[in-house]
Amino acid sequence: MGWSYRKSIRKGPFRINLSKKGVGHSVGTRGARYSRSADGRRTMTFRIPGTGLSWRRSLSRR
Repeated sequence: MGWSYRKSIRKGPFRINLSKKGVGHSVGTRGARYSRSADGRRTMTFRIPGTGLSWRRSLSRR
């Protein structure tokens, strides 16, 4: 198993994610979040807080 690195910086509803692959970002609230990873994948996630239930949908790349 190799080494990995991940750091997340939060400012209100915005989050910057730093990793070995690059920089990603996400924005949202406790129940809904839009994310874009360092390799360009886009995802919408909806959660029901306190239940552990979530729904995730990958969006097409541009």
